[in-house]
Amino acid sequence: MSIEVDKERLENVSKSSAVPALSGEQSLNRYLSEIKKYPVLTAEQEYMLAKRYEEHEDPEAAAQLVSSHLRLVAKIAMGYRGYGLPVSDLISEGNVGLMQGVKKFEADRGFRLATYAMWWIKASMQEYILRSWSLVKMGTTAAQKKLFFNLRRMKKNLDAYEDTDLHPDDVTKIATDLGVPEQEVVNMNRRMMMGGDGSLNTPMRGGEEGSGEWQDWLTDDRPLQDETVADAEEKEVRHEMLVEAMQSLNEREQHILTERRLTEKPQTLEELSQVYDVSRERIRQIEVRAFEKLQKAMQRIASEKLLAGVA
Repeated sequence: MSIEVDKERLENVSKSSAVPALSGEQSLNRYLSEIKKYPVLTAEQEYMLAKRYEEHEDPEAAAQLVSSHLRLVAKIAMGYRGYGLPVSDLISEGNVGLMQGVKKFEADRGFRLATYAMWWIKASMQEYILRSWSLVKMGTTAAQKKLFFNLRRMKKNLDAYEDTDLHPDDVTKIATDLGVPEQEVVNMNRRMMMGGDGSLNTPMRGGEEGSGEWQDWLTDDRPLQDETVADAEEKEVRHEMLVEAMQSLNEREQHILTERRLTEKPQTLEELSQVYDVSRERIRQIEVRAFEKLQKAMQRIASEKLLAGVA
């Protein structure tokens, strides 16, 4: 996703939102403390503020929408702290993405702002990371970006060491899962090893609450309310897309696909072949064809929603 910023409107939002100053790592403790003071909006409050901004470009309404989601930006930024860049810079970039999300948010679509804005926040941070990592200038294609932002997580799942070359079996698995050549996995891993990771024991000073370490801010694993709402609504969106996509199948295809892949206790090919008085191979063919049709319908619906959301 490309971030196209309406600088004048975003500057107005930024000035009116009274976002706490974030000039560097030394002020990060204070910033994280201050943004906790902003209340989380109810769905009704969020809707009314979004309509005020959408219809009247009310900067105060936009300011409240932005300030109530600053904790979401900080939470997402912590997830990118392993790329060796200042978290304060990641938060600043994420705040720009949040403002862009507020600017384009349409409350009448029925979803919460966090669900929509998180895509702009992540996109803004990821573009900043790719711009800043001079050793990863080759990461320009969609596949390379996917590799860059998934490699560390996949290495952790494979119990691979962060500062060594990958085992050939691990290289093969990662390359297969992400659909990229094995040599690209090797090259990307070596570039990221050279880039280095930020330590969780890095001291943080200058805050109003005294000195501490990064890990002190990571002791509470409970998700933010914004994040919980966003996850729930994302699941709801996927369910709605699935229901809509199922309409592209005929009645027999719907029944077979549901019984084979969408139930806790799938029926066997033999059981379904007896229902329809056909061979097991015929049931398998129908299942495969129905699943392919469903995938295409889901992709079409997702593309339509994405275009509608960023238009």
